[in-house]
This record gives sequence, structure tokens and C-alpha cells, in this order.
Amino acid sequence: MSLKGKTLFITGGSRGIGLAIAIKAAKDGANVTIAAKTAEPHPKLPGTIYTAAAEIEAAGGKCLPLMVDVRDEQSVAEAIAKTAETFGGIDILVNNASAIQLTNTQMTDMKRFDLMHQINTRGTFMVSKYAIPHLEKAENPHILMLSPPLDMKTQWFAPHLAYSIAKYGMSLCVLGLAGELARQGIAVNALWPRTTIATAAVQNLLGGDKMVQASRTPEILADAAHMIFAKPSREFSGNFLIDDSFMAGEGVTDFTPYRVDPSVPLMPDFFVPADSKPPQGVKGGV
Repeated sequence: MSLKGKTLFITGGSRGIGLAIAIKAAKDGANVTIAAKTAEPHPKLPGTIYTAAAEIEAAGGKCLPLMVDVRDEQSVAEAIAKTAETFGGIDILVNNASAIQLTNTQMTDMKRFDLMHQINTRGTFMVSKYAIPHLEKAENPHILMLSPPLDMKTQWFAPHLAYSIAKYGMSLCVLGLAGELARQGIAVNALWPRTTIATAAVQNLLGGDKMVQASRTPEILADAAHMIFAKPSREFSGNFLIDDSFMAGEGVTDFTPYRVDPSVPLMPDFFVPADSKPPQGVKGGV
């Protein structure tokens, strides 16, 4: 299914995974709102809402770049309303904005704890809340969280409790909203990568160039998201999807193009359950 003429609202979409999802949709001729904080260039983070808009429009879509802080209710409400007014509605919401700090309890400042929860859990809840009235009017509405499966194991919480609680809060929103919005026919799903993804966060926080070389590109999540949005919303909801397993089920047999460096072994991501095995019989797998 093409996303031509569909409208996507993407939080944190000025770079990385959010931007990749936007560009994939733009190639179909979609309308995209990039709702993110970066309006001025950052010394360590590439891209702004305006450079993202230029890339989206170069790919064939229309873009509304909006400076939005997902912690601010008025900012979110106004951005959702502006999107619906500009494009005539909202078909897809991508809750991608996220804050990360991988520290243990003693090393986590409460200001940072609050930031992660305000962006990850509260931001996801609030943006979804304001988008729902518009999604209810869409033909095939989807909400997608970039958040992990709810695998309640000590290993995912002990090293970085504050971040894990905030990230799992996004997934709890999937669990709750999928049931809450079933009658309205709004699909709510989670998507998570099996491996690390070559983003600024991985570059700056998780190990620099070596970690990037052991990662897949954001395009794997963009392609997976596009496949999710093609699903009938009344029939495909409440799923916690690992990118390559889901895509293999949709017929993808070669994951080599997504590897930054095919000669380097891939680095597993956080939060992937032990019983989630990589797809068998594919090229470029784990």
C-alpha cells in the first residue's frame, strides 16, 4: 500500500530513525509533520527540523517543520491542530522522541530522571491523546511507538533503571491504547530493533565509530514501519515487533543492505527477549 496523500506526525524526526521513517513515507508522496526541538544546528547532533524538511520534500513529500517540545502540552496541542489544519487530517502518529541516559540509580540525577520520563512516557501519552480525535477520522489509522517488548527481566532494569522504566512506559502505552482504541479501529503497535542502529545516540553515547560499524542503518526501521502502516488497522494492533523478524515474515530475505559494515559482527540491542530468535535462512542476518 502506498502512503501517497497520507499524513504522518513524527516526534523527534529531525534526524536518525524518525527522519528515515519520514523520508520513506515521502517517497510515496506523503505529508509529514516533523515535530522536534532542534531548530538551530547542534555541534554534536546533525540535522534540524528545517534540514529534515528539505530532505523530505526532495524525496517527494510535503513537510511541515514544527518546533515542538513534547513535554509542553500547549506546544503539542498546537502542533497537532496545525498539522490537521494544513493537511486535512492525521493518518499516522509515530512516537519516536526519546531521551536516554544509561546510568545506575546512584549516578542518575533526578533532573535527568524527570527528563526521560517527561519525554518518553509522558510525551508519548500526551501526543497520542491529542492525535486520537484526528486519527478516529482516518481511513487506516496507526500509532507506532519506537519502544521495546515488555520483557520483565532483571537484566533490562538493573544497569539503567531510570531509562528502562521510561522506555517501558512507552510500551505500556501500546498495551493500553491498543485495547482502548480497538473499537475506533486505530492500530497501536511497537517496533524495536534487534541490533543497535547507526544514530547519533549510538555514536555519542554507546561507543563511537566502532559501535556504528557494528550497527544496522535506520532504514531497516523505516522499511519495517512502512510495512506496518500498510496493515489494516482493525486487524493488526497490540503487537510488539522486532524489526527483522517482522520483516522476514513479510517476505524480506536479505538484510545485508542494512548493515553499516557487513564485515563487522552486529551488536545486539537492549531489551530483545531471549526467546526472540533472529530469522533463519536470510542473508545478512545476525
